[in-house]
Order: sequence, then structure tokens, then C-alpha cells
Amino acid sequence: MPPRKKREPQAKPERSERPEPAFLWERLDRPALAPRSTLTPRRIAQAAVAIADAEGLDAVTMRRLATDLGVAPMAAYRYVSGKDELLELMVDHVYGEMTPPEGAKDWRQAARTRAQRTRAVLLQHPWVARAAVSTLTPNQVAVVESALASLAELDLDVDTMMAVCRAVDSYVKGAVDREIGLAELMQEQGWSSADETRIALAPRMNWLMNTGRYPTYARYINEATRKDDAQWQFEIGLDAVLDGIAARLGI
Repeated sequence: MPPRKKREPQAKPERSERPEPAFLWERLDRPALAPRSTLTPRRIAQAAVAIADAEGLDAVTMRRLATDLGVAPMAAYRYVSGKDELLELMVDHVYGEMTPPEGAKDWRQAARTRAQRTRAVLLQHPWVARAAVSTLTPNQVAVVESALASLAELDLDVDTMMAVCRAVDSYVKGAVDREIGLAELMQEQGWSSADETRIALAPRMNWLMNTGRYPTYARYINEATRKDDAQWQFEIGLDAVLDGIAARLGI
């Protein structure tokens, strides 16, 4: 028998490289489409934020959003692909309320004003700190840009500038997280005031203090006069952070 001819290897068909779909902010930055209705990204964000503020982040669904907006269930999908992108819209909307301070005389005044404003916004929208961990939006970046710009005229390298911004931001979010946690505990337990909270926790607190192991804490319990002044506590801590930055960097 004659030898079989070897088959020539067939060329594999070229794969068509499809461009990845544009992410949310790239799409929204394009020229606006001809309006089909009064629905806009801003309206969507406002409605979703209102639901989260009133009932918590878990209450925000695409169906619930459509109901509150009075639109068809699929209408919002013209702008967002699902709940993940809706969350980005919501976070961006809230960060837009953290308007960069204007007219600050120096970096410290700018940082203090920004910190106070951030605290106010986070307390108004207690869900946003958790949601913002997984998002990167224009207004989030704008807040960081403003913080960095307030340090730009100082003799600092960019790594130090960012470290300063993050130190202040970490203090603010840590302090606010404690305030929000206490408020959520009070709501869950049905405690309506700080005094009612202390009364409810008194048995275990009394036992702890009576062990004699925590004398300085006991002094605080017995002598403190600003236990319920969250604003004062926040500002004292903030000034301590800013004092430390100024002393460490000589600015």
C-alpha cells in the first residue's frame, strides 16, 4: 500500500477580539443620548440613596427602585447594568455632598473643614462607609484630589502628602464608625437615649468596674462630663491628629 500523506495542519480561525464593554463612568461621560424619559442617573441615585437612608442598603433593589421612581422595572438598566453599578451611582452621589472647602487659609483649616463635613455626610448616610470600600467613582477621587491639592504648596513629597490625607481620613472614618455602631445598637435594642443605654448596660459595667482591674476607666465613668458630646470628642481627637502631623512634618 502506498504511504499515507501527512495532513497539513489547518490554520486555526482567528478569534475576533471584541472590545470590553465600557465601565459605568466611561459610558456616562459620553455625549448624552436623546432623552426617552425624565429618568436620569441623578434621579436614579437620589431615589436609591433615599431608600438606603430610610431602610438600609439591603432594601435597595432594582425592582424597588423602579417602583419608587414610578418607571418600568427595566428602565434604570438604560444607565446601570445592575446593583453593583447602582451602588457606584449612590456612593458617587453622596461623595458629591463632601464639597471641597473653599477659601481655606492653610492646609490645616482645609483638613479640619473637610473632616467635619465628611463626618456630617457619613452620619447622614450611615451605609455609605461600608459601600464605598468597593467603589471608585469620580466624586470619590475628587475628594482625594482636593485633600492632596491643599498640601501641594508645602515642601512635601507626594508619598507624604497621601500619607497625611489617609491619616486624617482614617481618624474621621474610625470615629464615625463608632458613632454609627452605637446608634445602630441603640436602635436594635430599642434604647432611645444615652441615659437609657447606660442603664441597660449598668449591670455588666458595674461588675467590670467592681473587679478593681480598670481604675482609670472607672475614673472616666465617675468623673467625665462630656460622655455624650460626640462633636466635642470628635474635634479634640481631630485636633490631636492635626497637631501630630504639624509637629512631625514641621508644617
